[in-house]
This record gives sequence, C-alpha cells and structure tokens, in this order.
Amino acid sequence: MRLSWHEIRARAAIFATEWAGEGYEKGQAQHFYRDFFDVFGMPVRRLAAFEEPVQSLGQQRGYVDLFWKGVLLVEQKSVGRSLRKARTQALEYFPHLKDAELPRYLLLSDFQSFELHDLDEGAEVAFRLAELPDFVEHFGFVLGVQKRSFHDQDPVNIEASELVRELYDRLSEANPDGGELDRYLVRLVFCFFADDTGIFEPRDAFADLIDHRTLEDGADLGRCIAEVFQVLNTPDDQRSAALDPDLAGFPYIDGDLFKERLLIHSFDSAMRERLLDACRLDWSRISPAVFGALFLSVMDPAERRAQGAHYTTEKNILKVIEPLFLDELRSEFSRLKARRDSRKRADLEAFHRRLGAIRCFDPACGCGNFLVIAYRELRMLEIEVIRELRAYQAAEGQQVMDAPALSQVDVDQFYGIELGAIPVRIAETALWMMDHLMNSRLSLEFGQTHVRIPLRVSSRIVQADALETDWADVLPPDRCSYVLGNPPFGGAKLQSETQREQVRRIAELGSNGGTLDYVAAWFLRAGEYARRGGARIGFVATNSITQGEQVGQLWPKILCGSELVIAFAHRTFVWGSDTRVKAHVHVVVIGLESTTAARKDRRLFSYSDLQGEPVESRHASLSPYLMDASGLPDPRVVVRESSQQLGGLPPMVTGSQPIDDGNFIFDAQQRAEFLAKEPRAERFLRPYIGSREHLHRSNRWILALQEATPSEIRAMPEVVSRLRAVREYRQQSKRTSTLAIAEYPANYNVEVLPTAPFLVVPQVTSERRQYVPIGWAHPPVIPSSLVCLIEDATNQLFGLLTSAMHMTWLRHVGGRLKSDYRYSIGLVYNTFPAPPCGGKGLTRLEVPARAVLDARSEFGDATLADIYDPDSMPIKLRAAHRDLDRAVDRLYRKKPFGSDRERFQHLLTIYGKCVALIPASIPKSGRKRLTSAKRVRSGGIDH
Repeated sequence: MRLSWHEIRARAAIFATEWAGEGYEKGQAQHFYRDFFDVFGMPVRRLAAFEEPVQSLGQQRGYVDLFWKGVLLVEQKSVGRSLRKARTQALEYFPHLKDAELPRYLLLSDFQSFELHDLDEGAEVAFRLAELPDFVEHFGFVLGVQKRSFHDQDPVNIEASELVRELYDRLSEANPDGGELDRYLVRLVFCFFADDTGIFEPRDAFADLIDHRTLEDGADLGRCIAEVFQVLNTPDDQRSAALDPDLAGFPYIDGDLFKERLLIHSFDSAMRERLLDACRLDWSRISPAVFGALFLSVMDPAERRAQGAHYTTEKNILKVIEPLFLDELRSEFSRLKARRDSRKRADLEAFHRRLGAIRCFDPACGCGNFLVIAYRELRMLEIEVIRELRAYQAAEGQQVMDAPALSQVDVDQFYGIELGAIPVRIAETALWMMDHLMNSRLSLEFGQTHVRIPLRVSSRIVQADALETDWADVLPPDRCSYVLGNPPFGGAKLQSETQREQVRRIAELGSNGGTLDYVAAWFLRAGEYARRGGARIGFVATNSITQGEQVGQLWPKILCGSELVIAFAHRTFVWGSDTRVKAHVHVVVIGLESTTAARKDRRLFSYSDLQGEPVESRHASLSPYLMDASGLPDPRVVVRESSQQLGGLPPMVTGSQPIDDGNFIFDAQQRAEFLAKEPRAERFLRPYIGSREHLHRSNRWILALQEATPSEIRAMPEVVSRLRAVREYRQQSKRTSTLAIAEYPANYNVEVLPTAPFLVVPQVTSERRQYVPIGWAHPPVIPSSLVCLIEDATNQLFGLLTSAMHMTWLRHVGGRLKSDYRYSIGLVYNTFPAPPCGGKGLTRLEVPARAVLDARSEFGDATLADIYDPDSMPIKLRAAHRDLDRAVDRLYRKKPFGSDRERFQHLLTIYGKCVALIPASIPKSGRKRLTSAKRVRSGGIDH
C-alpha cells in the first residue's frame, strides 16, 4: 500500500531541511532526485533515467537531466540559475520525442525553487523548497495519482435547450393536446438543425420560409409547418409537379421521422417570433445530445420521479465511456501511429475494422445521450485513422480512395431499450443528426462530399421495459462490445409496487425485497448478459449501492455470480445537469469486465471536491466500496449484517417500541394537561429519549405501566381510556406481531427498561459531524427505538465507539437516511472488528475516554448537538478526541493511519479474515437479554 499523504508531507519536510542551501547541478542533481522520489516511497530507478540522451534543436545531442518517458521531464539548474532558460532548453527536446514518450509534466528546478507544469491541463505551480510539504499533492503522478479533466459541452447547447423549452411552453398553452406536442417538437428541432448543417439547401431554407412566407400574426404558420413535414416525408418522384418551389427544395428524409400525420398547431405573433429566435440560433454548434436536456426540460416533474429519470451531461457521459473503451482505443492508436515497422499499415487497417465491429448497447437509453456521444467519439477517432491510411496511399503513389468509402463506423452499431415512445424517437433522431454532423466533418477534413440523406441505415432503439425484455433479442450477447448508460435510480422507498417486484425477482431477494435501489436490477441484468458474451459494462448509479446494506445484498451476486471484476470507478461526485430541472444526486460510475479478460490496472477516480475534477489512481484491484483492495485477502469482501457481535464486544440493542399510536408518549405541555386530569399517574411517567431528545435535550415522557397493579390502573380513568385506544389501534394492524399484543395494551411491543446506566447511540446523525455524539443515560430514563444502547458499558467501550476508527466503519458500512449517517446494530456494530489486543488492551482507552467526557462537561449548558457541530465544536473537545483517536489507532497497529480510507482498509482486512473463519450459516441468535434490564418481548418482532 502506498504511503499516505500525511507520511509524504512529513518526509518532504525532512527532505527540504536536508537540502536547504544546496544546489550544484553536475555534482548533486542525481542524489537530489533519488532523495526526492524517496519522499514518495518510490525508487527513482524504477521510473526514470538520468542523463537520457535526446536530440535537441540544431541536430545536436542533448542529455535530459531526468526523463520518465510519457510522464515527466526534469531540467535541473544550479542554485540561482534562470528557470526560464531551463524551460526553453527542455522544450527543445520535444520535437525529437516519439508520441508515446512525450511527457505530461515538466519540472524545472534550481534545487531551492521549483516550477511544475502540467502540459495537458495548461496549469503550473511555483514554490520554494521549504514549501514542498504544502505542494506534494501536485506530484501525485509519482504514485500513479493524476488529475483528470472531463470536458463538458458548449454552453450554446444550454441556450438552445432553453429557447426550445420556452417555445414548448407557449405551444402547450395554445395547444392543449400535449401528447402530440412532444413529437411535434422533435420535428421542429430537426428542422432547426437541418437548416444549419447542410441537410436543407440552401442554408436557412426553413427559417427563410417561416420569415418570408408566413403572416406576422402567425395565423398561417401551423399550416406552413405541416406542409414542410409532409414534403420531408415524400420521395422526390412522388411529389406534385405543381408543388411550391420553396417547398420542393426540401429533401426527402425518410427514417420514419415525418411519417405520422400530426395535428396542425396554432401560433400567434409572439409564438412565431420565438420560433424565429430558435431558427436564428446557429444549430451547427449544437450537440444532438441536447435532445436529452430538451426532453427533461418539458417532462412533467412527477413523471421524471416515477421513471427515475436524470439527464446526464456530456461531461458525465465521458466519465463512463472514456475509461470504458475510448482511452484504451486512443492509446492503441497512438502506439500504432508511433510505429515505424512494415506491419504498421496492416495493423492500422485491422484497428479500423475493429472500430467498425464495435457494438454499443444502452438498455435504459432515454433520449440516447450515451449512444450519441459514443458514436461521435468513435467517428472522430475513425477520421484520424483514415487520415493515417490515406497518407500511406499518397506516399506509395496510389490513387487516393475517397474518405467516405473508407468510413466503416455507422449508426447501426448502436442499440438501446427505452420505455417511452417519445424518447425512442428522440434517440433515433439524435443519432441521425450526429451521423450527419460527422459526415460533414469527414467531408471538410478530406474535401469530399459525404451525405446520408435519405436515411437508410439506423440505430436499433426498441421501445420496451428493459427489465421485462430479453436483451439478447435486441443484441445477441456475443456481438455486444459495451453495455453502458444511466439506468433509472429509484430508492427502495420511492419505487412503485411493480418496480419493487422487479427488483425482488431479479435479485432473488424473496418476499422482503431488501433495500436495493432500482438501478441494482440493471447491474444484475447486465452482469448476466455480459457473462454470456463478454461485454464490458459502464453504468452511472447512485452512490447508495456502494455503501451500507446494499453492498452486501448486491455485489456478491454481481462479482461472484457473473464472474466480473470492477475495472474502473468514479467515487462519489455531485450530479451535473444542464436543464432547468436540476438533479441533486450523489452518484458514482462503475465499470465491470470479465475476470478472464480483465485489464491489468484498475482505474479509480477520486474527488476531494465533489463538484470538481477527479484525480486518477491505478490499483491491482478495487473493492465494491470503491477503494483500493490490493491489501485485502479478497477484493470481493463485503460487510453483511450479523445477528451477533463478531469481535466479542458486549451486545447492543435498540430501545423500546410501544406501538401505541401516541397514547403513551407526552411532551411537556401534554404531560401537564394529562396530570391535571390524572395526578395519580405521575409516578408511572418516565423520561423517554430518542435521537432528538438525546442530542438536543428536549423532553418527552412515556407512560410505563409494567409495574402497575390492576387496581392502580382501574383507579386512573384517563389511563384506562388510553389503554382502550391502544388496544383498538393494534387490532386494526395487518401485522401478526402487532395483533398478538393487542390484548396486552399495557405492554410495549418491545420493552427495554434499563436498571443501570447505559450508553446511548443515536440511530441517525448528521453527516457534517466528525463523531457520532454517543453519551450516557440513567434510569428511570427509557430509550426509544430511535436509539441503540449498551447497558453497563465502560468508559473504554465508549472511547472505542466514539473514535475516528469506529466513525470510519460507520461512514463506509452504514446506510444513509438522505445524506445523514444511519447507525445499525446488525450492519455497523455487530460487524465492527474489535482491536486484536482484546479486552485487556481496551484499558489503555480509560484515560483518553475520560478526557473526552471531562471536556464535554465543561460546556454543561450546551447540548450534544451544539458541541459536536463542526462550526462550534470546542477546541479542547477536538484535542481530546484527537488524543483518543491516536490511542484507538495504536490498538490496531503501531504505524499511524494517514487517512480514514487507510483505517477502513485495515478494518476490512480484519473483517475479511474474521468472516472467513465463521461457518457460512451463522445461527440467528436474536437479541440477547440485557443482564440488568427488564426486557419483555410481548409476542412482537424484536426490531
């Protein structure tokens, strides 16, 4: 495992001290860079060469001070020498380097100052030697961690989407039949696009017809547009000889886009002007992928939620398709271009044929955004290949073949499934538009005309429910190269009954259905599909499938059942949307491929800023938690719920669950009003705490009649009335366990009545807090089912559970309620690996744990919510927690942990070894009875 940044910064500080004031280029440069690379724990001899001979300008041979081919070129000077001159000298080497050798980074230094240039990103940093600890992360590439930028689409696409959305809004107000309006809008946008990209000749033929041949009040505009649509669907030889010449100039489109006869829509002068505004936009700059944004802009928000639809920006699409296949194809092409052997041409032709054989399949394609961008990128790569092949023909004196005849990549290589009829048509149309754009690009590149109008070849977009369709009927698995896309998300609680049943069936979860998101069904179907043919998979998903209970439910089925590995992944980042309907979702991107054909390196993209750019690192294997798994006994290890504490810690339980319809629970005002009527009930009212009461010191009470005699109860009419109400409420339940306790209204469904001090763990806590505010409570307090508790716990156990180590486990393994942490006994506490030192070792936590409690007590007037808010947490309490964290860390290993991710990797390794020793079938022991608490299960399920 590589050094942590904490360790690297410490080593950098030592390096800076040792080399302060030094700086003779010839005598010390190599020693300097041996020490420099050692800061990162990387021997320089494994990566780079000193004094590499390279030809420079003027045909003279020069020597690069340090050269790491393809990554880094260093030009070193003695102290005080000009770094500007060093840069000029370094750049003189570049024209004589092979493409594969060209470095991304240029480092200039005079020992005491540095300039690092990122030539790909056009960025640079300059700093002094003493500042190196603050700048070491800029050298992440030494560790294989590199910043990666994914470029988004032209802002003009957003402008186009908004223009057409406004036109749609006006049309929908004037024409109430919105069902046909979607199809009408698709045709209009096609005409805008065709007007500026050479499909319609002359340019602006459609705009000129609207501007000069229709009335300013818009009265005849609808009929004019209907005539255009009809002409576009009529072959030239079937058109009337008397057809208006301005209409006759429009080409026959075919492709079913204009086949259906639509209603004639009404326009007024303002609507006509908005239509002309849209026509005047330069649609040659518009990406056909904007159709997706357009569609979501006009879709009903409720329908979007039901479908789990979220528009994917071009930037996010590239985060999927580049590591899935584009990066690999581009690298292979670069290697082919750099070759100088006799097989180069044949291999280029073979590579070109491979591009024409690629098949992309999006089983939830929506408006086709993924397919459109993937098609564009493949065509762009093909143009480069054709350029190389034509250069060979010219060099050999052959007649240069037409570039269009050489083109092998076409839209019929792209397949999709989509539930909605309108998105299907939009996807088909967007692919046609992109096809035309790329044909125009090919024509301009080689000075030849290449137009595919009328439309003869098309993609295959099937209207169907992808989870009820055999994907092999759309594209046989052995012909599919890549499965990609952005399947609908839909959390378990937001799914319709039909969707929930689909997930249950596909995941084989039985009747309970688990907690899997809707997107999990696509991963499972894709895994099975890939197993039959070997396709690689790249999907966008909510980050919830990589954390909490879903990990244990989903990933063993994918990684073991389908024999796949995680090939690449983007860790959590914030969704980007170009529409007026903004999506606020935390997502991940996950790529999968067969274990038998897996690439050597696994690529991981990590975000320090969830809305920023990622850094890329490479690993031997990746875990379903989207982290380096090379140190784990098995990269497929996932944490599953357990009914018993695997590390030997004392049992934890949840609090009381009354199932009383609120009849037993009182706030301060309700309590006063109740006691005014029934003063004898006061001794049966006990403090009642859930997460809110524990964190904010708010007060509630619960009626506890477990020790009341029948005569005492009969003497309290208000209490009797409430008992009858509880009985009636329970009798209306459909749950067998609730019906079973209906005749025992004085008892709770689950009763936890502690008789000794107990540790309280809130089940939900803000993700902003560095630590879960765990604390103590004492009888007669009764805990609710919204907290977990351990009775007779020690300060040592408190220290372990309130440490960074335990919080790391919660963050990675626990579930989420929205974005808040959700503590679970079976998933978080019972699986938490106890320190290997055992119970005796925990005694070392007594002092630092007591220091945390003492620091809290100094702010007795503040609530736990106050003192654990990251903006107001007292300095003394932070310091006490840091001391406790270090003490807990030392129980697990002597070497300090540099990050939470290191802690989690260490814990997961312990967990993996632990569960490997446990029989596959662990008997469910249920909840153990508290040793000193009265705990009654009144026939109900123990939650």
